[in-house]
Amino acid sequence: MYTLINQVGNARRGEFETPHGTIQTPAFMNVATAGAIKGGVSAIDLKEIHCQVQLCNTYHLHIRPGDEVVRQMGGIRKFTAWDGPVLTDSGGFQVFSLAKLRNIKEEGVTFASHVDGRKIFMGPEESMRIQSNLGSTIAMAFDECVANPSEYRYVKESSDLTIRWLRRCNDEINRLNSLSDTINPKQMLFGINQGSTYADLRIENMKAIRELDLKGYAIGGLAVGEPAEVMYEIIEAVEPYMPKDRPRYLMGVGTPTNILEAVYRGVDLFDCVMPSRNARHGHLFTSEGIRNLHNAKYTLDDSPIDPQCDCPACKHFTRSYIHHLFKSGEMLAMRLSVLHNLHFYNTLMEKIRESLESGQFEQFYRQYKETLSLRI
Repeated sequence: MYTLINQVGNARRGEFETPHGTIQTPAFMNVATAGAIKGGVSAIDLKEIHCQVQLCNTYHLHIRPGDEVVRQMGGIRKFTAWDGPVLTDSGGFQVFSLAKLRNIKEEGVTFASHVDGRKIFMGPEESMRIQSNLGSTIAMAFDECVANPSEYRYVKESSDLTIRWLRRCNDEINRLNSLSDTINPKQMLFGINQGSTYADLRIENMKAIRELDLKGYAIGGLAVGEPAEVMYEIIEAVEPYMPKDRPRYLMGVGTPTNILEAVYRGVDLFDCVMPSRNARHGHLFTSEGIRNLHNAKYTLDDSPIDPQCDCPACKHFTRSYIHHLFKSGEMLAMRLSVLHNLHFYNTLMEKIRESLESGQFEQFYRQYKETLSLRI
């Protein structure tokens, strides 16, 4: 259940109650693709960096170790030792981004595994069964992700297919939740809005999927190459048609500035591999802008990554030391940097929530929307 606590313009401060804990929104979901954050970060670390939700990847866990293995180990929460909410994506994005050969039909998609080339079939029912085996808190609907830009007629056909697939997902998750041996019989389904960058198709799609009265709704198929301004325009077009009493999730977004702009436009939930991926390459987000710790100027810098940060890396180590670790090829460089970037994202969301509670979000937005993307 979603409860709206306060609203400033379109920006929303809320609480989303799930079977595995209440999520304070707006929130960033930390991406543990195969059950762990890349860079040597475990579920135990996530508590220290203020994480609320762990996001795991249905496709990758289906390939390795296999969703049946995770089921036998008690589900994804027990398997990873994370006791909070877990969201699993449907596998749809990976099917369309990783599979070099794929065949899309009404039933679903046949494609070759990116690991060993074996043929795999996945459709709405298969995606729901895999996610039920994983036992996640939130399961995402199986959808088709089209490239941006795509031709209008194809996007229209794809959007209609996604709607039909969503109805099948809803039927299947309701069936699975009713079984006596289901790991999480209260698993929640989120629908995904598609329609590329065509506002009319987005609105038509949103009107159709909201009729299923799902636990939440996502905007998918953005942040895949289109300009940021186009993404913001699509959010603005769709938002009035999204249910007010359900959480809104913008998938795969993004930079701190992207997140701030999307909160401004009424979005509640986010996920992105960017903070961990950038961290592994020495690109760190700070209150002053973005630092590249590979730069030689940090050789003798005894300051923390961000003087305003109390993450494990900033509390104990200097820019000079982490710069040295990167130059030496030490894995610790990646671990400390990933901890810092995820802590930065999670505490940024805390600050956004505080500003919404106090009615100061407009000032917060104006103050930080440029600073967050500065390169130092």
